[in-house]
Amino acid sequence: MKKPLAGYFPIFLLPTLLAFAMFFVVPFLMGIGLSFTDFPTVTDATWVGFANYIKAFTADNEFIHALGFTSLFTVVSIVTVNVFAFSLAVLLTRELKGVAIFRSIFFMPNLIGGIVLGYIWNLLINGVLSHFGMDITFKTQFGFWGLVILTNWQLIGYMMVIYIAGLQNIPNDLIEAAQIDGASPMTVLFKIKIPMIMPSITICTFLTLTNTFKMFDQNLALTAGAPEKTTEMLALNIYNAFYGRNMHWHGVGQAKAVVFFIIVAAIAFIQLKLTNQKEVEQ
Repeated sequence: MKKPLAGYFPIFLLPTLLAFAMFFVVPFLMGIGLSFTDFPTVTDATWVGFANYIKAFTADNEFIHALGFTSLFTVVSIVTVNVFAFSLAVLLTRELKGVAIFRSIFFMPNLIGGIVLGYIWNLLINGVLSHFGMDITFKTQFGFWGLVILTNWQLIGYMMVIYIAGLQNIPNDLIEAAQIDGASPMTVLFKIKIPMIMPSITICTFLTLTNTFKMFDQNLALTAGAPEKTTEMLALNIYNAFYGRNMHWHGVGQAKAVVFFIIVAAIAFIQLKLTNQKEVEQ
């Protein structure tokens, strides 16, 4: 008698677990350990305790500023990306000609790499600002809104697809019953559609939060932190601390990375907890 396929599950799972442990768990644990040391190289580490963490917050104000800038950028991006993505999803779930084409067009920017997007939008924005004798690094506000525009252009299409899937999963009988009872389109939207797609909202909010808070390549290509590191986000700040200074800052950069991980994990957990409480069981 042939052995059931389920019996081979550990054999198929083992390579994945080994790869996960080798390329994620082990480096992650090593990184935490190295954050408590002064290490010119990973094989030449000297224990310094919490000195790196203290230095990360007290040596200069760059890390604190990057945290504030990243937090503000994340909040604005979460709101704008999800509002525009949901609005497009509502429009593209109606019976209109060419809907499939528009869905594909809006999704395409998500397929372009972050570095490429950063340089594309750098050229576009500088092309406009050059008429006024300025560029994107002239003011912090230019860099901030440039990053917001870039992020919206990249993420809206992907979030739109998720919202479309949620909207199409709402039973038509429910909407028709509400319309028969005299519910206006706005009432249907806010009382039926939005509560029914809370799982989609949870996913989109989580994806937008994590993608924007840990953004690196777009920030590097668009502004590189200019002017004077005022548009430097957390990931870029950590990169510059590790590679842009002398070898004694390696531990500080690693400590910043650990703090960064804790912040992202905590925010993501709280966000998921809050949105899951509002989900409607279908």
